[in-house]
Amino acid sequence: MQGHSTERGRRREPSGSRRRPSPHRRSVGAEALSARISEGKAGISNSRGAVAAIQLAHAGRKASVAPPWEGDRALSEEEGGWRPVWAPSPIAFGDASPIPDALSARQILRIVDSFADAARRAREAGFRVVEIHSAHGYLLHEFLSPLSNRREDEYGGSFENRTRLVREVVEAVRSVWPEHLPLFLRISATDWVEGGWDVEQSAELARILKPLGVDLVDCSSGALLPHVQMPVEPGYQVPFAERIRREAGLPTAAVGLIREARQAEAIVANGHADLVLLAREMLRDPYWPLHAAKQLGVPGDWPVQYLRAME
Repeated sequence: MQGHSTERGRRREPSGSRRRPSPHRRSVGAEALSARISEGKAGISNSRGAVAAIQLAHAGRKASVAPPWEGDRALSEEEGGWRPVWAPSPIAFGDASPIPDALSARQILRIVDSFADAARRAREAGFRVVEIHSAHGYLLHEFLSPLSNRREDEYGGSFENRTRLVREVVEAVRSVWPEHLPLFLRISATDWVEGGWDVEQSAELARILKPLGVDLVDCSSGALLPHVQMPVEPGYQVPFAERIRREAGLPTAAVGLIREARQAEAIVANGHADLVLLAREMLRDPYWPLHAAKQLGVPGDWPVQYLRAME
């Protein structure tokens, strides 16, 4: 049984980090880092038969915050935060968040180049899947949604303009990422707010991105605005993956409160998605894939030191 292990949310430049560099966060924007990463996560995953993947992200107006276990709140400069944070428009994430500066066209082009440079470094480090993070209220999602993008230039207004940055980033990353290696895009399929980004626009974006080289759309939702009511229940985001898969003709991944092996198996077997991705469930149970293999009657490769517990 082969696994797919993703390094989440690697920032591509300092201003795009959620937090300052720390033992908890790393960047692929430093020249010396590729060798360190290749000796770390990517090298370990690949050497154990898994597939090492990495997310590339710019936090946008959600940058400069404390870790989730410290409240995920905006940091003051005295606490190590920084200003400005950047976004498509000067609209804060929430009442306690800083008002971001709007990116200039020249800065946007530099961000596109930075995503491509980060993808190149990721490949040099040994990663075999790259995912562009365009969900959860981070910068690329902020450009997609009319709730956070009030620009009046070629990056704002119409659907074509609001999706321009995502298209440019995809093209730039695909130009340096080997054709035989998968390129994923993570999206929030809906903002769960009237007048925001929605699943219809998500399906249309997926159709556009297919010929640009995106191999799979990872379908999450929400997190553009605080305190939004979402119908959170097991599998609540699976219909987004199913619809985008059907309408765009592009493989999708389902995520969100998928906890049981048979639940995950049914999602794929019934054609609702091509892949199931787990995050919090793997925090709750790091051995979930091996437990799932046993439940589904698939051979699992437990470490020999653990076999006594399996008797």
